Amino acid sequence: MTTVKQYFSNTHTLLYSFLFSLPLFLIYEGLIIISQPTAENLVRISVDVWMKTIFTSLGVNAVSFSLLAMLLVGIFILYRERKRLKELNFKYFPVLILECLIYGIVVAYISSLLTNLLLNFSSSDPVTELSYLQKLALSLGAGLYEELFFRVILVSLFIFIFNKLFNNKKWASVSAAVVLSAVLFSAIHYTGSMGDFFTLNSFFYRFLFGLILNGIYVARGFGVAAWTHALYDVLVITFFG
Repeated sequence: MTTVKQYFSNTHTLLYSFLFSLPLFLIYEGLIIISQPTAENLVRISVDVWMKTIFTSLGVNAVSFSLLAMLLVGIFILYRERKRLKELNFKYFPVLILECLIYGIVVAYISSLLTNLLLNFSSSDPVTELSYLQKLALSLGAGLYEELFFRVILVSLFIFIFNKLFNNKKWASVSAAVVLSAVLFSAIHYTGSMGDFFTLNSFFYRFLFGLILNGIYVARGFGVAAWTHALYDVLVITFFG
């Protein structure tokens, strides 16, 4: 029992979140290069495009800057967590993958079930014209960049704001932040050239998906939320795409 408690406690730390999510970044960037060797019609995750557009507008090579930013963040985290680094348990990582895979399957089942029960519709998924390798890249990128933006940045920012509004009532602040971020997460899928055609069922499905991912982020941290999202998308494109 103590070992299980230690596992959940240790893997919720910043160190494990960073190390666990690092492969997502590297594999995503690698697959983008392999699956889309030319710059024409380059397809990336919307949040990734936003970030890289900012870098490019400043006259900076976006990919190089991203790698440099990741390196600097990594150095900062490893230095800050240097005491935990000495006690790093590599056996936790395969268990984390299994945990995220289970979450991904459960998330898909619950979101689909509730959507069907409440709206009598099934969910839909876009980007059918892309190759499997491109879809795989976007699946991993969605896990990384969408979780980074909607969970780490938005949920954390909203919790901070609602804490001020609700006089530091933690559960009220977290609940409001989780719901608002889920609404924005769903809505963003209908913007841009690769955006979906809006339907109530797909919006509600993604809202539920975002709601559950927000809960996973709050309870288990960024790394678990990112991999859960990525593995869910991989399951969708592999078996239903």
